[in-house]
Amino acid sequence: MDRSQATGLFLISALLLVYLFFFSPKDKVEKDKAQATTSTAANPAASSAPALAPEAKLDSAAGPVRSIEVKNPELTLTFSTQGGRVAAVRLNNYKTFFGKPLDLLDEQSARYNTTFRTLDGKTVDFAKLNFQTAGPQPAADGGQVLTLTAPVAGGTVAQTYTVPKTGYEVKYNLKLSGVNVAQEPLKWTFLDNVRQTEQDIKQNRNHTTINHYLASGKQDNLAETSEKPEETKITEPLKWVADKHDFFVAGLVADSQPFTSGQFNSNVNLTDSTFIKGLSTQLGLPVADVTSAAGGQYRFFFGPNKFNLLKEVAPDFDRNVYLGWGLFRWVNRFVVIPVFNFLQQYISSYGVIILLLVILIKLVTWPLTYKTYEGQARMKVLKPELDQIKEKYGDDQVKSQQETMKLYQQFGVSPLGGCLPTLLSLPIILAMFQFFPNAIELRQQSFLWATDLSTYDNVIRLPFSVPYLGAHISIFTVLMTISTLFMTYQSNQMNTAAMQGPMKFYSYLMPLVFFFVLNSFAAGLTWYYLMSNLVTMGQQALTRTFVDDTKIRAQLEANKVKNKDKKPSGFQARLAEAMKTAQEREAQAKKGGKA
Repeated sequence: MDRSQATGLFLISALLLVYLFFFSPKDKVEKDKAQATTSTAANPAASSAPALAPEAKLDSAAGPVRSIEVKNPELTLTFSTQGGRVAAVRLNNYKTFFGKPLDLLDEQSARYNTTFRTLDGKTVDFAKLNFQTAGPQPAADGGQVLTLTAPVAGGTVAQTYTVPKTGYEVKYNLKLSGVNVAQEPLKWTFLDNVRQTEQDIKQNRNHTTINHYLASGKQDNLAETSEKPEETKITEPLKWVADKHDFFVAGLVADSQPFTSGQFNSNVNLTDSTFIKGLSTQLGLPVADVTSAAGGQYRFFFGPNKFNLLKEVAPDFDRNVYLGWGLFRWVNRFVVIPVFNFLQQYISSYGVIILLLVILIKLVTWPLTYKTYEGQARMKVLKPELDQIKEKYGDDQVKSQQETMKLYQQFGVSPLGGCLPTLLSLPIILAMFQFFPNAIELRQQSFLWATDLSTYDNVIRLPFSVPYLGAHISIFTVLMTISTLFMTYQSNQMNTAAMQGPMKFYSYLMPLVFFFVLNSFAAGLTWYYLMSNLVTMGQQALTRTFVDDTKIRAQLEANKVKNKDKKPSGFQARLAEAMKTAQEREAQAKKGGKA
C-alpha cells in the first residue's frame, strides 16, 4: 500500500464514518423549510407510545360485536363490526425472529377510526357504531368482498373491503349516502404501537417510521433514528401514507381523490419493553369524494417491504425500502437489485448469491483495480529513491515531502494515481451499507453459522455489554477485520518507505475502528466485505503476473528525460508552495522554542 493508496483508504474510511454517524439521510429529516405547507417540531407531551383507549361504548344496541376473518394465501384479516374496521392483520408467510406468527397489526397494538360532523354540529364516531354485514361474499376476480353498513344521521354509511385472491392490497370503499354531513373533510386516525419483530431492537426501532407522499410528487418521512418525539403537519394533498415496520409496511393509498391534509407523529420510550415505537397518523378525507356516487376509493397495503413488490403499488411507494440517497440509491436500484434478483432465480443460498455478487462487481471494477495496482507498482519501483530521501532528511518530514514531490514530478508519477481508482469505487461501498440491512430477501436466511443474514450473527455472546460493541461478537466481522489487517500488513511490508509514521498507524487503526462499527450490522454485509477482501487478494496476486517491474522502470526513466525541463503543474506547484510555507513556519517555531 503506497502513500497515495493509503490516502485513498483513509479518505474512504473517513467518509464512511462521517456518512454513518453524521450525514446518513435516514437520520436527517429532509424538510424544505421555505415551504409553508410543511412543519416539523418536537411534541414534548408525547414521551411514549400512545395507549389505545378502551373500545368506545356503542351508541345503539344493534346486536353483539362480531369478529369476521377473511383469508388469502398471504393475509389473514380480522374485521370488527365495531367501527367496521380491520382489527388485526397477520402475514401468513412470515414469522418474527423469535418464531412467533407475524401480526402486522393486532387489537391490542393498533386501531384506526373515522369521524365527521353533521350539519347540526354533532360528531359521528365510527368507533361507536356497530356495523351490520352479511359476511364475506365472492368477488368476480376470485377474491372476497365484505360490506359493512350502519344508519347514520338520516342516511347510511357503507364500508366495503375487497380482499384479493392473492396479494397484499385490500381495496377499501367508503360511501356516505343521504347523510347530513358538514362540508368539511372527514378525519381518519390511525394509532400504531409497533412491536419488536427482529433480533436487533435498536435497528428494528431505527428502521420504523411514517413515510408519506404528496400529490405534488414529493416523498418525505419522520426522522427514523430520533429518540425524541417527532411531528409533521401537511396542509396540502397527499397521495399515500405508510407505517414502515423495518421489513414490513401498513399503508393507505388514495385512488380517487388525494387526502386533503395530514399530521404524523412518532415517539419512543426506551423503557417500554412491549412497544418499540409509537406512530400516529391523521388524514383528511375529502367530503365530496366519500359522498359521490362511487364513494371514496382507497387501498390498504399490508405486506413485506420488498422493492419489486412496492414499486407496483403507487408512485414512489418503493421508497419505503431505504436504499440510500442520490447516487447510492441509483447504484442499488439499477445495479445491485437487478443482479441480486437475477441470481436468486437460480441459487437458493443467499450466502452464495452474495459471493457471486462480489465476484461480478470485482470483475466489472477490475480496470479500476488494475490502475490501483499499477500505481502501486510504480511506487515500488521508486522505492530506492524514496529510501534515499528518507535517509538523507531523516525526521524532517516537510523537507522529505518536498523532495518526494519533486521525485514524483521528475518520473511523471501522480500522488493521487493510486487513490483515485479506490475513491471511484466509493458509491458501491456506500450502496452496500444501505442495501444489506434493508433487504428483506436476506431476512431469516441462514448461512454457515449465521441464522439471519439481515442482522448480526451472535454465536459469541458476552455476559456483559461493551461500549460501541454490544453484548455479542460477530464472527463474520472478526474475520473481515482479520483479512483487512492481513491485507494492510502485506501492503505495508511491500512499501516500507511510503508507509511510515502516522500513515502506517492509521492504516492499522481503521480496520479496528470498523470492527466496532460493523459488529452490529447485517451479517450479509460483513460476509460481503469478507469475500470482497479475499477476492481482492486473489485479484492482486493475479494482477502482479501482468505487471512487469522492468518495463515500468523503463517507462519511468523515459518520463524523467521527458520531464527534465518541464515546469510543475498547477496542482504540484501549489502543493510545493504549501510545503515550503509549512517548512518555514516549522523553522520559525523551532527558533521561538530555542529563544
